[in-house]
Amino acid sequence: MVKFGDLILNEFPVILAPMEDITDPPFRVICKKMGADLMFTEFISSDGLIREAIKSTRKLEFDESERPIGIQIFGSEVSAMREAALVAESVNPDLIDLNFGCPVRKVAGKGGGAGLLKDIPRMIAITEAVVKATRLPVTVKTRLGWDDESRFIVDIAERLQDTGIKGITIHGRTRAQMYKGEADWSLIGAVKNNPRMHIPIIGNGDIDSPEKALEMKNRFGIDGIMIGRAVIGNPTIFRSVKHYLATGELLPDPTVKERVELCRSHLQKSIVWKGEHVGMVEMRKHYSGYFKGLKDFKPTKVKLLTALDSNQLFDLLDQIEIAYT
Repeated sequence: MVKFGDLILNEFPVILAPMEDITDPPFRVICKKMGADLMFTEFISSDGLIREAIKSTRKLEFDESERPIGIQIFGSEVSAMREAALVAESVNPDLIDLNFGCPVRKVAGKGGGAGLLKDIPRMIAITEAVVKATRLPVTVKTRLGWDDESRFIVDIAERLQDTGIKGITIHGRTRAQMYKGEADWSLIGAVKNNPRMHIPIIGNGDIDSPEKALEMKNRFGIDGIMIGRAVIGNPTIFRSVKHYLATGELLPDPTVKERVELCRSHLQKSIVWKGEHVGMVEMRKHYSGYFKGLKDFKPTKVKLLTALDSNQLFDLLDQIEIAYT
């Protein structure tokens, strides 16, 4: 079993990464049904929570069926992160996660997310403050370093552990890499194999198949994996990975009928959650994943991306099921 404080997960959990405009409640419900062992909210601004901004506070919402679930917060100020952690604690999630890995300019450029990899003392101070403030387990998600000259994650992980965090997820890239090139798991393995480390080490980066998940598990001895971009429009990856890890057998790809059903359910939930227009727009990120590999699909994809109302979208999904089955 893997333990984040009092939170106990299955052996070698497969975890859904927090992603902005992706890991909302409609998608999380589907990922949970497909076998995700732990999920996170979209990352939430500490300043937004303190100001009670609607966009931020709404991200705190989750259904009991989604448990175990963590709320991830980001920010650059110690006091703001401490206060935001208390706001997050008030809705009773299973853990609080600190985002020290987001590479986008609007976050890292303001000293939050991966920006804290340039200010390790501040990162440690924020972590200490949050750990002391909340009764919940606190975990961290971060990267190898800011750039190739500052890949100090082995030391950073030790220092974070000393603050009292209960687990750490490491994305195998620097901030300078963004999402380019291949993730380097050797330093994730170095953290795991550091004899001083005793908290769970979760690996993240480029896990896009059951085979890759097993390879990283066997090569680096990590305690679990987190899947990010490969799950977009592809929630069945959780089912496939977990089955392969348990049996060594690859499941067949989901049928077109199942893919359409999952997409339809996702779209329905998205519209209910966000309203028709926003729900339709934010679903556009998922269509390539749901219908990857379908022959001559581009014209239909264009129609999905340009549909003017939800009735058109549902009609298109019906047509896809008929045309490809």
